[in-house]
Amino acid sequence: MTAPLYDARDPRFRALIHPNARLHQIGSGFEWAEGPVWFPAAQMLLFSDIPAHRMMRWTAQTGCSIFRENSDYSNGNSRDPEGRLITCHHGTRRVTRTEADGRLSNLASHHAGKRLNSPNDLVAKSDGSIWFTDPTYGILSDLEGYRADPEQAGSFVYRIPPEGGEPQPVITNFTQPNGLCFSPDERLLYVAESGSSHDASVPSVIRVFDVTADGAISGQGRDFARIDAGLPDGIRCDERGNLWSSAADGIHIFAPDGTLLGKILVPEVVSNLCFGGERGNRLFITATTSLYILAVNASAAGWP
Repeated sequence: MTAPLYDARDPRFRALIHPNARLHQIGSGFEWAEGPVWFPAAQMLLFSDIPAHRMMRWTAQTGCSIFRENSDYSNGNSRDPEGRLITCHHGTRRVTRTEADGRLSNLASHHAGKRLNSPNDLVAKSDGSIWFTDPTYGILSDLEGYRADPEQAGSFVYRIPPEGGEPQPVITNFTQPNGLCFSPDERLLYVAESGSSHDASVPSVIRVFDVTADGAISGQGRDFARIDAGLPDGIRCDERGNLWSSAADGIHIFAPDGTLLGKILVPEVVSNLCFGGERGNRLFITATTSLYILAVNASAAGWP
């Protein structure tokens, strides 16, 4: 008997999925797949295989291949407003931008004269600012980076100004901030709390923060949704403002009001996801050792 693909919890869920669609495994054999990002101009997906110290490429024509060896234990990837690759690295504990000639430009590595923990995931705002999370996962062991003592006072969310410069902490009340994304109008910032990975007392929640017109965080944030299977890692908003979150049993989809609409069930623990494909309506899923693709009735906020 074929395992179910969907777990509907709300009538609104049906509008987001295709009941007859199938989940396809399009890559496998990875150590821990993470950080998918789609490049429309090249019709290409890039993602990280963190412990393997490499970045991978997928296209419909060529399948999976190595994009970058010796990736400094890259994790989260995204695009800036000019379409350039921006990446978090655990090994060098920095955020970089890949230039047109392939050169890596350093965007952030220190705050207040001390090294960052291990930048994890990131997102660019339309004004050119870059926001990233900085938990300690990459320095807890030698598996996904290099074991070291943290130099920062905590695990924060940082903002790099549009003009560049030293990153500034904008959210400081997380145990381990992880995935993050903006609402379609960029007035809300969602951040995943994954501290339960090492401390069961930390709630597996996604929190939401108000963002002012000048790019500042207003208030201390509030709980938006709770993940009932594992913990939230990578998250994305679609064009309707629904939030799609990774979880231990697949993808959990929440309405803008925080209601769980339903789940897409995946046979491996999901780390991250992104929208892509020729029309933007394919969901790419990085899940432990594999890369999956699924046709959905949604696309990314701000697509393309």
